[in-house]
Amino acid sequence: MNGGYALMDSLRRHGVEHIFGYPGGAILPIYDELHKAESRGWLKHILVRHEQGGTHAADAYARATGKVGVCFGTSGPGATNLVTGIATAHMDSVPMVVITGQVPRAAIGTDAFQETDIFGITLPIVKHSWVVRDPRDIGRIVAEAFLIAASGRPGPVLIDVPKDVGVEEFDYTPVEPGTAVPAGFQLTPAPEPAAIAAALDLIRQARRPLLYVGGGAISCGAHQQVQQLAERFRLPVTTTLMGKGAFDEQHPLAVGMLGMHGTAYANFAVTECDLLIAAGARFDDRVTGRLDGFAPRAQVIHIDIDAAELGKTRTPDVPVVADVKAALEAMLAATTGEDSAGRTEAWLERINSWKQHYPLVVPAPEGEIAPQEVVAMLQELAPKAYITTDVGQHQMWAAQFLHTGPRRWISSAGLGTMGFGMPAAMGVQTAFPHEQVICVAGDASILMNIQELGTLSQYNLPVKVVVLNNGWQGMVRQWQESFYGERYSASEMTGGMPNFPQVAEGFGVKGVRISERAELRAQLSEALAHPGPAFIEVQVRRNENCYPMVPPGASNAQMVGLPSHPELAIDTSRECHSCHHTTASSSLYCPNCGTKL
Repeated sequence: MNGGYALMDSLRRHGVEHIFGYPGGAILPIYDELHKAESRGWLKHILVRHEQGGTHAADAYARATGKVGVCFGTSGPGATNLVTGIATAHMDSVPMVVITGQVPRAAIGTDAFQETDIFGITLPIVKHSWVVRDPRDIGRIVAEAFLIAASGRPGPVLIDVPKDVGVEEFDYTPVEPGTAVPAGFQLTPAPEPAAIAAALDLIRQARRPLLYVGGGAISCGAHQQVQQLAERFRLPVTTTLMGKGAFDEQHPLAVGMLGMHGTAYANFAVTECDLLIAAGARFDDRVTGRLDGFAPRAQVIHIDIDAAELGKTRTPDVPVVADVKAALEAMLAATTGEDSAGRTEAWLERINSWKQHYPLVVPAPEGEIAPQEVVAMLQELAPKAYITTDVGQHQMWAAQFLHTGPRRWISSAGLGTMGFGMPAAMGVQTAFPHEQVICVAGDASILMNIQELGTLSQYNLPVKVVVLNNGWQGMVRQWQESFYGERYSASEMTGGMPNFPQVAEGFGVKGVRISERAELRAQLSEALAHPGPAFIEVQVRRNENCYPMVPPGASNAQMVGLPSHPELAIDTSRECHSCHHTTASSSLYCPNCGTKL
């Protein structure tokens, strides 16, 4: 067999059902074998319109299914077009195998036509990478690639295949999944019993605990364990943007997303808590705000599969190097029959008062349609949909008002990649053809990869793209208004704005424009019910800002955009639960009796 056959057979053996890609000269031998593999019913290829779209589709496919996503690109510009998508997957810890064509082995290093050192270019943004020099290595390399991409902290890997490797014939011996283990590879360690015991000691003592859940809990499927621990010890739960769906946001213990555009009550809670339990979260700067003001009175338990994250930003009192699910299961097993003994009830009442005083608010239905109205209506009309987003104000409104389940929220968090949403929706819809998939986008972001309307049309993927059109790069405009003296440099998009419904119709996709509130519900409902892909442009208020917002350099408690001053929501004093002495809220111990507050 030849190298191309070995590659396709190896992918089949690893359970690959869909590949997203775009052909080109150096990868044609692989595409020739791909054509044969499709005819055998091994898998299906989805032709994207730009290689970046292929990476985002494979990325979202992996996020939604928990499997490894796969994408193809050719050498040179095809390979470099993949870089943004690889970096997106790397930042958000998404398992992905990226396969690129390369010039023939003899031409490598000669500046041959369409040659780039994609191996070198991507070194900082992959878990591992290979240049295949011998076709006999393909089976082993593919097995190692899938093992590395999906194990430990997931992430993307790269396999670069020279053109002549794809056509060279040899005696092929298949390599089964899991049988090729690279030198130095180590499985994730089980949680240390001493670390679990120390963490539980802090949980049993805490009176103002907060469970802070990140994308790691989604990756390992720990949502049930998160809920069980929260309910057992009556722990309020906040999630990151990546952690959305790990805990039911309508649960009484939920306080929503924290951080720059998080809920006021989540940000107040993290500022006032005495114990922060970080589960699969990495203390990202958009979560913490000013670091010395983040959970300033709290002891920290940090559970993460990646030991490099422990102490990178915040030194934990109890570090737990483990898979989040395994660590939480160990905690649950060690506390059977325990409960909170009422320790957190006063704390939960305090959080509930913040919820009542500082709720997320949809503006009054006056004047132009508010973007929050559209998002809130999507929650009402499509409560169980898979949601993908682009990046900007619309992303934050979607995060605030849409409640989703595990793996149903797909958004570029770490890299903040504009243009992610629609190709991501393609990947999710390919994985789940009978599920409802909605992409929430902005008028600036959608233009980044609008060519993927052609992919939606070709494969009749029934994705619904909802664009909140305010004529701006919305988040850029908000920052320019707030921090740059209202100097709107290169952020207005009205010049050259396309007629979006006509563009969609030109691709063979149903196009809808909604500009009147009276038509919003009916038109949105009709478009969502359309059996094929649909592009829904909603013209919204031009100058609406996304609040609450933590300004740069501020602590999470110093949000702007709240109905009253945030400092009023935080007591300047607290009462000792032991001797009832009143002292400053910044005190960690009672000055009267020495009890830990």
